[in-house]
Amino acid sequence: MSMENKALIRRYVEECIGKNDMSLMDTLLTADYVWHAPSGDRDLQAYKQFQPSVLAAFPDGCWTIEDMVAEGDKVAWRFRFDGTHGGEFMGFPGTGRPFRLAGLVISRIAEGKIAEEWEIFDGADMARQLGQQ
Repeated sequence: MSMENKALIRRYVEECIGKNDMSLMDTLLTADYVWHAPSGDRDLQAYKQFQPSVLAAFPDGCWTIEDMVAEGDKVAWRFRFDGTHGGEFMGFPGTGRPFRLAGLVISRIAEGKIAEEWEIFDGADMARQLGQQ
């Protein structure tokens, strides 16, 4: 099961959020999906509205999975996101500067789909890179 869960996360990162293909969300995420982020929890519909703003703000953005560990119904994956801040993101206007965010996500899998995720990253570093501190 661990290998299948890891493959699901890779597909999600590479094909869905990496290519901004939101049509895959209904295939890869459960209908009652919840994303727990530092900015607050979002259900599937709110997440579908938020996620495209990432690649809109960082049009050359690239997700990299640095490490991945799976056990039971959970997959923990450490990521890096690199891009150029070209547009508004979470209230921060585009700066044209390079951007790198590192973080960790724990994904819970249910019936072959991602049901819930907890994400952590350094918000102060993100704000600094976006020119706000």
